[in-house]
Amino acid sequence: MIATLDGAAYIERVSSHDVQHIQKAKSAIRKAFETQKKGLGFSIIEVLSTCPTNWGLDSAESLEWVKESMVPVYPLGVFKGGK
Repeated sequence: MIATLDGAAYIERVSSHDVQHIQKAKSAIRKAFETQKKGLGFSIIEVLSTCPTNWGLDSAESLEWVKESMVPVYPLGVFKGGK
């Protein structure tokens, strides 16, 4: 929904449940800053991350829960400005 707003230049959802996705998140955040520095509009990066304490899980279980339960409901990807 945010990608449809005027002024939105770069919108992406990423995850931090494994090394590959952490690297993608780092790249997305860098691209968001670069997009804003160029004055192209605002950027938003949504990061799916864990909260093992409040979820009552250990760290490994919480990472798996993000992968199995959150990613299918909140799909990862670029919603605007992926060029």
